[in-house]
Amino acid sequence: MKLKQTLFSLVSLLLCAALLAGCGAPAVSGPLPGKNAQRYTTIFYDVFDTITQVIAYCDSEDEFRSQMEALHNDLLEYHQLYDIYNSYDGVSNIKTINDNAGVTPVKVDEKILDLLELAVEMYDTTGGKLNVAMGSVLGIWHDHREAAEADPGDEDNTLPEQAELEAAAQHCDINDIVIDREAGTVYLADPEMSLDVGSVGKGYAVEMACQAAEARGLISASVSVGGNLRAIGYKPDGARWTGGVENPWDSSDFYTADSSLVAAVYTSNQALVTSGDYQRYYMVDGVRYHHLIDPDTLWPAAYFDSVTILCPDSGLADCLSTALFCSTLEEGQALVRSLDGVEALWCTTDGELVFSDGFQDYAIENS
Repeated sequence: MKLKQTLFSLVSLLLCAALLAGCGAPAVSGPLPGKNAQRYTTIFYDVFDTITQVIAYCDSEDEFRSQMEALHNDLLEYHQLYDIYNSYDGVSNIKTINDNAGVTPVKVDEKILDLLELAVEMYDTTGGKLNVAMGSVLGIWHDHREAAEADPGDEDNTLPEQAELEAAAQHCDINDIVIDREAGTVYLADPEMSLDVGSVGKGYAVEMACQAAEARGLISASVSVGGNLRAIGYKPDGARWTGGVENPWDSSDFYTADSSLVAAVYTSNQALVTSGDYQRYYMVDGVRYHHLIDPDTLWPAAYFDSVTILCPDSGLADCLSTALFCSTLEEGQALVRSLDGVEALWCTTDGELVFSDGFQDYAIENS
């Protein structure tokens, strides 16, 4: 399912670029690539267990290669730091914190402190709908999904017991994450707690890596990490970068230029992130059980088929797409209205599209 999501992101960039042809260039806020800038592209396969594609305009191939080497190294570092399943020599990561729950504080890189402080802030902002302390519950669902994926076909696939989920939920208190900024440590006060940063880690990593690339002088690029899109600047002619939102009711394992989208939007200096029930799931008795777990029910959230966030910060977009997927429409709309620069698109379970107040201002057909 991860590959399917990524193939969509790669195709949608090309599809939306075609949609853009013939549109007038908007007023540009920021520098444009030089007159000698050329279009380059590259693909990475080894970060966040997905495919990364970068399209950029640079003055030379050497400049592009230098920028991509640095970007790749940044993403690799974040991948290792935020990994909850694997250990790496000389690296104290999220898995290290989990392994020491209730035992001792763990000295960690500042990039982990920053991530967890954002996650705690977003827990408050979203009323608990975004909770990185839910690893004990998410781990149960992960194990059932992994077992199903190891044995294709849903005849023998199983669901967690409600009592097991409720017992695990007793160890998800965000206040048991003890962050000591001065000491540079993280401690889980509950020995049965574990962190799962899948709802924020990739988006935050993409944002930080893109900001670092901009600081190194990259002024025109579109970065897609497993479908998490973050655009930097504009194209040489002043045209904006674009991205697409997949139709969750007509998703496919294979994509062509005719793949179904429900929206195509301008993304220059914006992030576009979608959470959906079609991206990672397994089947039991013909019913789909996806990976986005409602903190209230402890079961896959059933409000929407997908929620897309458009805003300038990929980390914020990642957090909000998960939180809004696990919230009612009214709760989500109120939250979006309370945040500056954030727009959303909800795809409901009965096939309707609901846009936030300003989302369609970015739609290509309205520009």
